[in-house]
Order: sequence, then C-alpha cells, then structure tokens
Amino acid sequence: MLHALVTVVQEAAANEAAGSSIGLIGAGLAVGGAVLGAGLGIGPIGAAAAQGIARQPEATAQIQTAAIIFAALIEGVALFGLGLAFLLF
Repeated sequence: MLHALVTVVQEAAANEAAGSSIGLIGAGLAVGGAVLGAGLGIGPIGAAAAQGIARQPEATAQIQTAAIIFAALIEGVALFGLGLAFLLF
C-alpha cells in the first residue's frame, strides 16, 4: 500500500500537473520512511550490544566496535533515503 502511494506521488511529481506541493509530500514521505527504518534498525543493535556487554564484560571493546559499525551502516542507508528525497523534490 505504501509502495502504491509513493508511486502515485512520484508520477504526479514527474508530470508536474499537480504542482510542486505533491513533490514536497513525496519528499516528506521518503525522509519519514528513511528515519523510521533507521530508528527500527539501530534500536535492536543498541539493545543487543548492551545485553552482550552485560553477559561478557571482557568483550566490551569488540562489541562496541561492531555495534558502532552496524549503526553507521544503517545511518548510511538513512542518508541515502534523504538523498532520494532531495531528488524527488
């Protein structure tokens, strides 16, 4: 359903029949989806890292390093979504 909505917004923005306001709606949906996805991705990483450190305190450095790398990769995907939003606008 969300895919269909985004497709309609993209087509309307490409046709420019509806004006620039539909492009702004599409850009807002794209940024909102990217941020929501990043939040849903980073949350479990933080929870798993905290649980891993609590279970094995001696492996704290390795767990923190892996968690930061994974979080950075997810943030990269969120920035990619932001870039797509600018392309829609």
